[in-house]
Amino acid sequence: MKTLIIIPTYNEVENLPSLLHGIFAYVPETDVLVVDDHSPDGTGQLVEELSQQDGRIHCIHRPGKLGLGTAYIAGFKYAISHHYDAAFEMDADFSHDPQHLPAFLSAIKDADLVIGSRYIPGGSTPNWSLPRRLISSSGNIFARAVLRLPVRDCTGGFRCYRREVLEAIDLDSVQSRGYAFQVEMTYRVLNKGFTVAETPIIFVDRRLGQSKMSRSIVLEAFTYVLRTRLSSLLPGQARPRVRYLHRILPPSPLPPRIDESRPPLSMQAETESQPGQMEAHRQKTVPFAIPRRPTRQL
Repeated sequence: MKTLIIIPTYNEVENLPSLLHGIFAYVPETDVLVVDDHSPDGTGQLVEELSQQDGRIHCIHRPGKLGLGTAYIAGFKYAISHHYDAAFEMDADFSHDPQHLPAFLSAIKDADLVIGSRYIPGGSTPNWSLPRRLISSSGNIFARAVLRLPVRDCTGGFRCYRREVLEAIDLDSVQSRGYAFQVEMTYRVLNKGFTVAETPIIFVDRRLGQSKMSRSIVLEAFTYVLRTRLSSLLPGQARPRVRYLHRILPPSPLPPRIDESRPPLSMQAETESQPGQMEAHRQKTVPFAIPRRPTRQL
């Protein structure tokens, strides 16, 4: 199966080298597409340098911060046009552990969308604060109840789509830009009659950098759910009668953790106070070694 992992980035130069190393250690035959929103810390330039070293790494450069949803839409269109069989969504901050990728690849063989779930047996959020747990869990309960979705973690952003699913959805009509994007895509996939499976993941806070979560993102998700529910009640806008196809997968054995061989960061996480220092910082040589694609025996 030809797969693509889509990673939206904005100021993720601290995390990206180690994340790519982890991805290729667990799933060496995948490709990675970084969608960078003109990161001022040099993330886009770093990806270009890494792509010269390894043909599995690709990049889309955008002019500014255009939102998580539009980044994934750009990635989905890339996956369709380049004939990938499946496309992943994955964060750049290590909250989505590459160790779970083999379980996704196993599950997508029998499902159309696989969601990494924090809220099924085997899933967890071990280092979250109580307020964050309440916001996330209540948001999921609200979306599930109002939209009548069977999915336990409809806001989860660690997921894998088959290309046929992305081709069947009108991607240009997807309206959400923040984390409401995950709810909207889940709703659209289920209402198309595709099969959704949830596999448990352990979700942790980012290792480095700052969280992109904000009040506006939470508000967008809330208003999307209400707007979608109300529109389905309008005359002539009845929801399609679809039998939701959903199943929960048991925890699968995780592969041995690969930590000790991660390379040092190619660009150190330093706070540069002068523009000249930042430019020199971006021009540093990138000493980066990643696991190679395995040689196939003919």
